[in-house]
Amino acid sequence: MKFAERVRAVLPGPLSAAAVEILQVNLGYRCNMACKHCHIDAGPGRSEMMSADAIEMILAILRDHRIGTVDITGGAPELNPHFSRLVSEASRMGRHVIMRTNLTIFFEEGMEYLPAFYRDHSVELIASFPYYTEREVDKVRGRGAFAKSILALQRLNALGYGDGLSGRRLSLVYNPPGAFLSPPQKTLEEDFKTELKRGYGIYFDDLYTFTNAPIGRFRDFLVRSGNLERYMEKLACAFNPQTLDGLMCRGLISVDWNGVMYDCDFNQVLGLHLQDVPDHISDFDYGALSRRTISVDDHCYACTAGQGST
Repeated sequence: MKFAERVRAVLPGPLSAAAVEILQVNLGYRCNMACKHCHIDAGPGRSEMMSADAIEMILAILRDHRIGTVDITGGAPELNPHFSRLVSEASRMGRHVIMRTNLTIFFEEGMEYLPAFYRDHSVELIASFPYYTEREVDKVRGRGAFAKSILALQRLNALGYGDGLSGRRLSLVYNPPGAFLSPPQKTLEEDFKTELKRGYGIYFDDLYTFTNAPIGRFRDFLVRSGNLERYMEKLACAFNPQTLDGLMCRGLISVDWNGVMYDCDFNQVLGLHLQDVPDHISDFDYGALSRRTISVDDHCYACTAGQGST
């Protein structure tokens, strides 16, 4: 059954937004890494980057509307030369700033200041970290990625991140390395905390398990391995209607590097545009965006499988 049909069988109408509580901003597709599961297809060779003018439009939206959270992502968002202005100004306005980081960016030239910068601006960090063993991490992210990530986490811990006392939140993200669903989030979180503390003295607040969406590099992998149809069937069979109320798209707008708005960053990658609402930040309409019908397709099963990804 198509995802839209499955939703209509559960809800009295189409999937729709409830508010715009989070403005998710993709600062560009350039990244210092090229991870195998990346749905954005980010990497060192990508040149797409949000301009200074677009960032000023984002800041104007935050000044004019009570959107509580700015969720900054990429690529590696830190590679955008204007990212520090977005972070510092949003923080100064009293907005909650979330940064999606790959941790290894801290070791790129000129990026050594990042941990202290995040601390000074009360930035919440959500760090992608495929697993707690070197073999699995390096298999997904390249040789040496695990060692750099461990050192980065230790530096963040030294600044009070993840200690549960300072308010400096540090969470990790797990994506399955293959064509299967994640183990239960709470069980896996306990394993991560035990192994990282025992082996490296590392602590963190939460672990989020995200099901891989069948797009980008992960879709390419599914096609090459002959697993696409089987994986899509697995997602559809794991559909959980209880996840619909908490889907990120219902309280979030995703802005791409060019200032175009989408229901989520998966739709952004697929070019699945907003329905009947102006879709550029220059025409931002909070009321219309808060009531919009959400564009869906079968990739949405990734967010509603099992316990859900959001």
